[in-house]
Amino acid sequence: MANYSSMTDEQLVRAYADGSNEAFDTLLKRHQDRIFNYILRIIKNEDVANDIFQETFVKAILTIKQGRYTENGKFPAWISRIAHNLIIDYYRQEKSENLQSSDLEDIDILNRKDLCERTIEDIMIADQITNDVKSLIEELPELQKQVLNMRYYQNLSFKEIAEITGVSINTALGRMRYAILNLRRIAAEKDIVLTL
Repeated sequence: MANYSSMTDEQLVRAYADGSNEAFDTLLKRHQDRIFNYILRIIKNEDVANDIFQETFVKAILTIKQGRYTENGKFPAWISRIAHNLIIDYYRQEKSENLQSSDLEDIDILNRKDLCERTIEDIMIADQITNDVKSLIEELPELQKQVLNMRYYQNLSFKEIAEITGVSINTALGRMRYAILNLRRIAAEKDIVLTL
């Protein structure tokens, strides 16, 4: 059995790319505190920081598994850059959602859908989407369904999911990724629209 703790980051990335989930777990343990604290220091919201942290490592997993990680001996800088870019994306999204201009005379900034009470039609559409999502989830393989339910309906972190299910965080993240991909595929096959 390999002694992953004595390996360099680059050796761990190669081992993970070759199929060793334990190698990625070692990378995660080695860098998780620094990355999470970096995100939290900027975001100042623990829930959002947790989401960005998890998305950071999901992106890292995808990049490595797709063979797009270029070895340059600087894994910590690379993973930090992913986190940094996700933080920027988060702020851009926040800004675009909150930015309203009253300079245009024909636009009433108070005449916004999110400030109005929901109509019967809105409620019916939302209920239909909820029912569609539940039926799509039922078509997922059991392990993917389990992770998805624990994450979105029980609001558990990937660390908690990994502990409860007895798998590595990497495996839990992978199952979630495949669950989402399968949901999108099944929805497309059944021509189901999941937005209001």
